[in-house]
Parts: sequence; C-alpha cells; structure tokens
Amino acid sequence: MWFNVLIGVLIPLAGTTLGSACVFFLKNEMSERLHRALVGFAGGIMISASFFSLILPALQQTESLGSLSLLPVGSGFLVGMLFLLALDVLIPHIHLDKSEEGPKSGLKRTTKLFLAVSLHNLPEVMVVGIVFAGWLFGKENISLASAIVLSVGIALQNFPEGAIVSMPLRAEGMPKHKTFFYGAASGVIEPIGALMTAFAAGLFLPILPTLLAFAAGAMFYVAVEELIPEMAKGEHTNIGTVCFAVGFVLMMALDILFG
Repeated sequence: MWFNVLIGVLIPLAGTTLGSACVFFLKNEMSERLHRALVGFAGGIMISASFFSLILPALQQTESLGSLSLLPVGSGFLVGMLFLLALDVLIPHIHLDKSEEGPKSGLKRTTKLFLAVSLHNLPEVMVVGIVFAGWLFGKENISLASAIVLSVGIALQNFPEGAIVSMPLRAEGMPKHKTFFYGAASGVIEPIGALMTAFAAGLFLPILPTLLAFAAGAMFYVAVEELIPEMAKGEHTNIGTVCFAVGFVLMMALDILFG
C-alpha cells in the first residue's frame, strides 16, 4: 500500500519537472499571452480540485452531523486560508508576476522566486498527503483511484508552475540547465512533504474532514491571491479566463470519471 502512496506522491513532481523543461523548447522569455494561459489553467485546476476532491469528501464524511458539518469543514477552510496568508506575509518571496515582493530581506531575487513557487506548492503537499492518508487508513469515500486522479490533477497544475519559475530565470540570463534545475527542485518538497503529511494525517483520522477543508482553504488562498488576479491583469485577459474554465472542467471531469 505504501508503494502506491509513493507512486502517487511522485506524480505531481513529474508535472513540475516537465514544466521546467520548457526552457529547452521555448524562447528565452515567455510571452504574455502564454503566461496568462498557464496561470489561468493552473487556477482552474486548483479551484476545481479544492471543491471536488477536498470539500465534497469532507462534507460527505461529516453528513451525519447534519447542518453542524459546517463547523469542522468551514473552520478548517478558514484556518487553511489564514495559514497561507501568514506564510505569504512572513516568508520573503517574489510574486509570480515579479511586480511585487514579499517581506524585505537580503535574499537573492532568484531565491525569492524559488521560495514563491515552493510556497505555492505547500498546499499541494498537504492535499496529496491528506487524501492518500484517507485512502491508506480506510476512509470509505476516498479510493485509490480518486487519490491518483487528484495527483494527476496536481501534476497538470504543476506543469505551468514549473514553466513559470524556470522561464523568468532564463530571461534574466541564467543558463538553461540551471533554470531547469531550479524549476524542478521547487517541486521536490512535494513528494517528501506529502509522505510526511500522509503519515501525520494518519494519526489524526478523527479530524480528517477538517484537514481536507484546511488543505482546500490553503489552495483557495493561492488561487485567489495570486493566480486569478494575475490571469485577469493587463491585456490578454480572455485567454486566461478561457484556460481557467478549461482547467476547472478538466479536473472536474477527471474526478467524476475516475475518482
């Protein structure tokens, strides 16, 4: 069973690595239109996965509570958003459009960009780990198929993020092999953190619905704070909106058909 978990947590890393490999195939600088499309697609995947793979299972697990299910699910969601808000304020990083910086520090710009994507990956770490813990420890409405589908969805969402961290570094003059390394390395936290989260979540199965909602809130924060404003800013906003819809429906379809 743990072998299945290992395979599942490695799938998102594959998405990040493939996205980072775009530096070998695209021009040195990512076009504005492509950037909007990738950000919109990633945002659609995140919002859809948060609802269909996290919030709905959390509500199903607490349906015996009736209307009181709002308490564990709603509080978990809010705490997840506040947790990411605190990290966003405290960790020095650059927003993915590079127009704003987080807390001032002496860190290099490349390090801040790396931290930005690593910060974005943190909710995905929790999501994958918590869902696989639910399957591993016998929660009836979380199957191996649904956990794998979620990992595939996260991998699809990670593809744009891998490109978004590697392409700007290439545009600043960094060699291609080094930008690829930075992009791929930003996703290494995911399988390691997901395994640790799966083990830890297994110790807290009674509050698994709250943990699922917590992860959903963290993902919502990243999408609402960073991805959606970025796709809707400046020119070429329509392409971002269309790709958001495509990402949302694609993740919904995966969850319904295979979850």
